[in-house]
Amino acid sequence: MPPTLHGLMPILATPFDESGALDRPGLRRLVEFQLASEVDGVAVFGMASEGFALTTDERRTILADVVEVVDGHVPVIAGVNGTSTATSIEQALLAEEGGADALMVLPPFMVKPPAATLVDFYGDVAAATSLSVMVQDAPGVTGVVMPPALIAQLARLDNVDSVKVEAPPTAPKVGAVVEAIGDADFAVLGGQNAQFCLEEYARGAVGTMPACEFPDLLGPVLADFVAGRVDEARAGFRRMLPLVLIGLQGGIAWAVHKEILVARGIIEHATVRYPASRLDEGSRAAVDLVIEELALPAVPSAVRV
Repeated sequence: MPPTLHGLMPILATPFDESGALDRPGLRRLVEFQLASEVDGVAVFGMASEGFALTTDERRTILADVVEVVDGHVPVIAGVNGTSTATSIEQALLAEEGGADALMVLPPFMVKPPAATLVDFYGDVAAATSLSVMVQDAPGVTGVVMPPALIAQLARLDNVDSVKVEAPPTAPKVGAVVEAIGDADFAVLGGQNAQFCLEEYARGAVGTMPACEFPDLLGPVLADFVAGRVDEARAGFRRMLPLVLIGLQGGIAWAVHKEILVARGIIEHATVRYPASRLDEGSRAAVDLVIEELALPAVPSAVRV
């Protein structure tokens, strides 16, 4: 049976060293940090992973390292961001071969497909492997709009078991998708760095997939909300909101995530790959101020640099 995707499932950053090469020890520490924070899954090759800047060989290496460290404790979701059915299937097969548990699949985006053809696209990708498929509804990235009625059609496809809704405003979209799918066994999750995760949960979402620098802070917030301790959850989320918001800046988000991971002692370098941008002096000062004001806790000693 495919894994049930739910709860807190961060998108892993891809650590690089000063030269821009993969930092595999840093990646392993990052995964250990997620497990120590009791996440419900981890994802690779998402937007927050700089998946757009990774070679095929690097994708193999990253997935192998993550699967080894996770060791079956939580699902590993591999992003698929091909620009055609053929390239998406190629990535899907590599992910299956590498030990991923599920796929998070963007629609083709270089040439914008008619909405009606996306049923065939997702059906073909889902049929190519035995893995469960998550539809990634991210029109801000792809320019491809998926109405709730279309997502409900996709939910009826074999092995298409979930959707990550990143179409703003996300909370109303989550509610509309939940209503459209009815009683289908289909998980609706949020993204956008968990900016509206509590509103999304209130509308029927069963999980969220933010960046990976604050799972130890967000996990207790979600646990409080699910347990009915709504006031505590909202108070906890308000405290960490500056950390969420500063990681939502287009172009520099990748560097923000990594600067925070460096400050927390999880990775050594905040190197990003073009077309991601490094932080200028003012942006770095703003990140430092958020870190200082929140007094971010140090990570467990087992995963420190």
